Amino acid sequence: MNKIAQVTIIFWIMKIAATTLGETGGDLLAQTLNVGYGVSTLIFFGFFVVMLTAQLSIKRHIPIIYWGVILATSVAGTTMSDYMDRTLALGYTTGSLILVTILLAILAYWYFSGESLNVNDIRTRKVEVIYWIAILFSNTLGTALGDFLSDGTGSNLGYVGGAILIGSILGIIMLAYYFTKVSRVFLFWVAFVLTRPFGATFGDLLTKSHEKGGMQLGTKGSSIVLAAILVGFILYTSMNMKATDSGIEEAA
Repeated sequence: MNKIAQVTIIFWIMKIAATTLGETGGDLLAQTLNVGYGVSTLIFFGFFVVMLTAQLSIKRHIPIIYWGVILATSVAGTTMSDYMDRTLALGYTTGSLILVTILLAILAYWYFSGESLNVNDIRTRKVEVIYWIAILFSNTLGTALGDFLSDGTGSNLGYVGGAILIGSILGIIMLAYYFTKVSRVFLFWVAFVLTRPFGATFGDLLTKSHEKGGMQLGTKGSSIVLAAILVGFILYTSMNMKATDSGIEEAA
C-alpha cells in the first residue's frame, strides 16, 4: 500500500502549516534559545532520522508519522539553510544555487532510475527513500529562497512582499493545474518547493520585530499556534481514515 499522503487541498494546507512551523521552530531553537545553527541542525537531523526510520518501518499510511517526517525535514531544512547562508557565510544566492543543483540531481537520479516521479505511485522502499531525501533538500532550498526574496535581493520585498509574491506564483500553478495540460508531476514538485519559502516568509512575518517588518508575535507563541493547527488536521485526517476503513470492512 502507498504510505504517502494523497495530494488534496488538505494536504497543501497541512504542508504550509508544517513548513511555517519548521521556520518558527527552527528559529526558536537556533536563535531564541541561542543554541546556534550548527547544533540545531544536528538535533533536528537526528529527529529527521528517527521519524524517517519510523516511516520506513510501517506498512501503511499513518498521518502522525508521515507529517512528523515532513515537520522534521522543515525544521532541519531551516537550520541547515541558515547554517550554510549565515554561519558558513555562503550567502542566500550561493546557498540557493547549491541546493537547487542538489535537488535537481536527486530528481534526475530518481527519473533515470526508471521510476515514476508521481508521488501517488510510490510503492518500493528505494523510491520512498529518494522521495524523503528530495523533500529534505526541497525544504532546505525553500528556506534559502524565502530568505533570498525577503532579505537578500535588495528589492525591499520584505516578509509581506515575499509571501505575496510566492503566494501569487502558487496561485498561477493552481490555475495551470486546473486549466492546462502541463505535467501534473512537474507542477507538484514546483508547488512543493515553493510552499517552503512561502512558509519561511510567513513564519518570519509572524515572528520578526516591527522594526524588521514583522508582526512580533515571537517564535514561541507562533510555534504553539502552528503546532495546534497541524495536530488538529492530523487528528482530522486520522479519523477520516478510520471511518473509511470501517466502511470498507462493513461493505466486505
